Formats: sequence, C-alpha cells, structure tokens
Amino acid sequence: MSGETALLFCKYIWRWLIINKNELPINEEIRDKEVRLIDENGDMVGIVGIKEAQAFANQKNLDLVKIAPQAVPPVCKVMDYGKYLFDQAKKEKEARKNQKVVEIKEIRLSPSIDEHDFGFKLKNASKFLKEGNKVKVSVRFRGREMNYTQQGEKVLLKFAEGLSEFGAPDKKPKLEGKNMSMIVVPK
Repeated sequence: MSGETALLFCKYIWRWLIINKNELPINEEIRDKEVRLIDENGDMVGIVGIKEAQAFANQKNLDLVKIAPQAVPPVCKVMDYGKYLFDQAKKEKEARKNQKVVEIKEIRLSPSIDEHDFGFKLKNASKFLKEGNKVKVSVRFRGREMNYTQQGEKVLLKFAEGLSEFGAPDKKPKLEGKNMSMIVVPK
C-alpha cells in the first residue's frame, strides 16, 4: 500500500469514527448472547437470546437498539432508529435555540468619581442588568490612590446599593493588584 493510499484509508476510517461515535449499536451490530428486551411501547418483555430479540424486532419491522450496554445483561429496545435519531437532533437544536448566553459587562469607576458620572454609570449598569447580563464594577487606583483603597470600597458599595432594585452583588469587593472589583448579578 502506497503512502498516499494509506493516508486516504486513515482519513476514511477517522471520518467513519467521527460520524458513528454518537450512534448506538443496532440489529446485527449487537454481539451479546442474551439481552433484556423492551418492546416499542416501553414494556419489559424479559431476558431473551439475541436471535429471538432480533426476530421480535424484524416481526414488527423495527430496529433492535442497544440502549444500555453497561447493564448485565445489556438492555435493548425495539424502536424506529431513524425516527429516534431525528428526535434527538431536534431536541439538541431546540436546546441550543433556548440557550441564553450571559455576558459580563464591565463598568470602570475611580475612587474620586463625580456625582453626575456616578449616576450615568449607574443608569448604564441598571440597563445591562435588565437585559439579564452580569456587571463587573471595578475601581482602578493610580499612584497615591493605593493608600485610600477604603474610599474605592465605599464607592463600590454605594454603586451596589444604587443597583439593589435590579441586582445584587455576588461577593464583597475584592482588591487585586491596583484594581478593586465586584460582580453584580441580575435578580
């Protein structure tokens, strides 16, 4: 086998493994001697041999699917496998559609912020919280301001108090290097 042919063969096998990794063993792929059989209505038939289980599934024109391979004996269900895969894909798509991505918006303050600027940033933070986003409020200390970190903490607590209608602080303000920050989560 030449190198190019071997590479193509490996790509084919790899693609096959990726496509089939989420699929369950069905019909002739099931190699166990006996299985616990469940019919299409969800009722327990009992522990039967694999040939008998496959005959039961063929009689109803459905597939025999191994749904619990780790059980002893493995559990197999009689179902329409194509419809099952379609329903699974539909559920996954619906779950992705309903998924809400929460963003963290950041608002920066200074320890000596003016009242008007404070109100403006408070209004923006309340808008972010109404939209369902988290807000990270931080105060940056420059130069000698590092000696007055308690003033920055007071500003953050006052800010959290102003947002109490829309959200609550996740934790107390925390000093990390030259920044003090806290996260406000929506109610």
